[in-house]
Amino acid sequence: PHFGVCGGCTLQNLSPEAYRARKRDAVVVALARAGLGDVVVEEPFLVPERTRRRAVFKFGKHKGNVIAGFHAARSHEIVDMRECLVLTPALLALTGDLRSGLADILSDGEKGEVHVTDTGAGLDLAFRSPRKLTPALTTAMAKAFSGRDIARIVFNGEIVLGQDSPHVAFDGMAVALPPHSFLQSTREGEDALTARVLALTEGAKTVADLFSGMGTFTLPLARRAKVHAVEQEGEALAVLAEAARKAKGLKPVTTERRDLFKVPLAPLELNRFDAVVLDPPRAGAEAQVKAITGSKLRRVIYVSCDAGSFARDAAILVKAGFQAGYVTPVDQFLYSDHIELVGGFTR
Repeated sequence: PHFGVCGGCTLQNLSPEAYRARKRDAVVVALARAGLGDVVVEEPFLVPERTRRRAVFKFGKHKGNVIAGFHAARSHEIVDMRECLVLTPALLALTGDLRSGLADILSDGEKGEVHVTDTGAGLDLAFRSPRKLTPALTTAMAKAFSGRDIARIVFNGEIVLGQDSPHVAFDGMAVALPPHSFLQSTREGEDALTARVLALTEGAKTVADLFSGMGTFTLPLARRAKVHAVEQEGEALAVLAEAARKAKGLKPVTTERRDLFKVPLAPLELNRFDAVVLDPPRAGAEAQVKAITGSKLRRVIYVSCDAGSFARDAAILVKAGFQAGYVTPVDQFLYSDHIELVGGFTR
């Protein structure tokens, strides 16, 4: 019912066949533009509807009424969400809780946003607002959301309600969830990406997981290989290391805090690994990929959320003698033009 107004979904009007073709073609075209038109692109893996577990809701009060949802397309106007084919039912239900819970807290004209994660064991809410947290506001927030399925509420970095750290699980291993931390958008997409990463690293005894985050791939990989996880965000590395210590039956896991955009792993550092996994932000990993080309590394697995930067970096690897395997698109961003993908490179 919000199609054409909400800025989140732009492709709901396509037939299933046209939709799948558009998702795959986005990868094919990006690779062709980078001179890699011969790389095989599989049919995309599509996650089911109502599985997106992360969202950033905007909210505000206008003429006495609280509205909560997403921004309209190319606008700062908030679309009051009443239905959504993408979000988990728990996330969608939260928009109603925001409308009722914030009614007596917000002043007319006041706006804010809340980062929400459906952990599977309650919602994790992290509010951002110009307002300062006071004892009265803490009490009001706790009262407004009591009785809901809430794991934690954080307001401008301070815990208002719930446990210190709700947990998520990677391959059955519990990992504490810092506020605002990165998590794959859906469990189904995460599982598909992990399965492909594990298949492409088969037989590797030492693996570097670069841009590791909280250990989405590090922990499953460590069931069979020594893993060195490198990540810029200190909180993410800390919870990864803690999870690795508590998990049973893992190979050694080491961690390193490092900005790989400014200081990529050098060829000599890379030479000790059998394989490298890359999962960079949308900008890609051009500096790190160039360093890889000067190393003796023979296997690279690249996970990306942007077909353009993936294709650019893939072309650098191929020019240096790597052979590109087939690319698997994973559609975690239903009804949008975004696509996740994973590919392997060997030499």
